[in-house]
Amino acid sequence: MTKYGASARGIATITEDGTVLDTWFADPVAQESQSGGSYTHKLTPDDLNSSWEDLIGLDSVREVEKVPVETVIGDLDQPPVDTYDAYLRLHLLSHRIVKPNTINLNNLTQIMPKVVWTNYGACPINNFEKIRMKLRIRGPVIIHSIDHIPQMLDFVMPSGVRIADPAGVRLGAYLAEGTTVTASGFVDYNAGTLGVSSVEGRISQGVTVGDNSDIGGGASVMGPHAGAEGVPVKIGERCLLGANSGLGIPLGNDCVVEAGLYITPGTKILNLLNDEPSTIHAVELGGRDNILFRRNSITGAVEAVPYGKVDNKLN
Repeated sequence: MTKYGASARGIATITEDGTVLDTWFADPVAQESQSGGSYTHKLTPDDLNSSWEDLIGLDSVREVEKVPVETVIGDLDQPPVDTYDAYLRLHLLSHRIVKPNTINLNNLTQIMPKVVWTNYGACPINNFEKIRMKLRIRGPVIIHSIDHIPQMLDFVMPSGVRIADPAGVRLGAYLAEGTTVTASGFVDYNAGTLGVSSVEGRISQGVTVGDNSDIGGGASVMGPHAGAEGVPVKIGERCLLGANSGLGIPLGNDCVVEAGLYITPGTKILNLLNDEPSTIHAVELGGRDNILFRRNSITGAVEAVPYGKVDNKLN
């Protein structure tokens, strides 16, 4: 079985004590794995395209240096070894070069530092109030977040998508062409859409959504770290999660979860898919097609009933 690595050139933001705050990579590529591990080396001026010259150098106000680098990952099946490696993997996902859950991201956030993300770029947390005072000379200082991972659009802008609020999509999200993320939507890293989709709710880390599916307003899909028994949730094609619903099991194609209904793997469901009704746990229906999950308004029981093709009208 062929193993794959990756490589790219980019610009890293490095503090005075050598901490790598971020790395932006231009045109990352996946390639057949070569012998050897992962590494990063600094580039010289002779290695650079002239258009990069104004992008590098010391930024004394932010107390960082912008350094040109080249990063090579020997094997994407192995966990990331440092911040450069982690950023390249996140770029591969957002550039649609690799799909969620296909590369090793173990301990990714543990090796990435927390960063103050501002309208002037990444800043170190330590001594930030002093840095803020100096930045005010340039104009208003806007803090987008304090986090390990930045918003995607500051690093990658995939084609054919609509994103109402950049803060709702983290670097490392995979958004297929035709995806709309509304102002209330959120897509985590190593998660996303595999076709035309509408995201008004939350897609957690590890979750993928199939073509022509709709995640309704306020809906939430559990990731493996949220209690879904360590298994990422996959949503099939032409599915609908109603407003304020929740999901912790995989869905096949043409499935609907009623608005306001939260289904976890252990939810007891009255199975009405067969001639003989039975009570089962929701996980037993994981991945099956053509199911409507609903709550009986008289008995309060959660039911699974047969459903036809979902006709989502996505704009």
